[in-house]
Amino acid sequence: MPGLMVDVITSLDGFSSAEGWPGLWGMGGPEYFAWLGEDATAPHTVLMGATTYRLFAGFLESGEEDIGALTDMDKVVFSSTLQQPLTWANTRLVARDAVEVVRGMKQDGHLPLRTIGSLSLCRSLLVAGLVDRFRVVVFPVVTGATGRENFYAGWPDVALETVDHRTFDARLQMMEYVPTLLDGPPA
Repeated sequence: MPGLMVDVITSLDGFSSAEGWPGLWGMGGPEYFAWLGEDATAPHTVLMGATTYRLFAGFLESGEEDIGALTDMDKVVFSSTLQQPLTWANTRLVARDAVEVVRGMKQDGHLPLRTIGSLSLCRSLLVAGLVDRFRVVVFPVVTGATGRENFYAGWPDVALETVDHRTFDARLQMMEYVPTLLDGPPA
């Protein structure tokens, strides 16, 4: 049975982006980009919502970002607002409930599943108990005044068991966890 990893990048204060800042807060470096390239070659299906799809499809159309590795991957977009045909190759549109569909993909699928962006999708999959791994790369910046989309807003309490960690370019921290949903603070 394939596992599901929620993959996210955040500022130290938990924001996924910040108004006026460049992508990756301008802090991506050679070690991080090399790791991303290696990581992207492992076969998996990418899961995302409409907002993330629109962002990446815009990168594709403008040529602003190199997303060639993502273009070749199997992608599933959960949306009730997007319409067929989708312009990004190897992308399937699903208008049904994401939790039910991902549960089926985990039971019947062959490739590991990973999210990209898609905060509400990630939250709903976590709450449903479908997330096997949670991997976060923390960028050393606090964007309290300009931060948008606090990744953890609306999350339940979650205990995290560390299974991997790494430092890239002497500043970015990657941490990988096995999440366990909690009913509240531990006794």
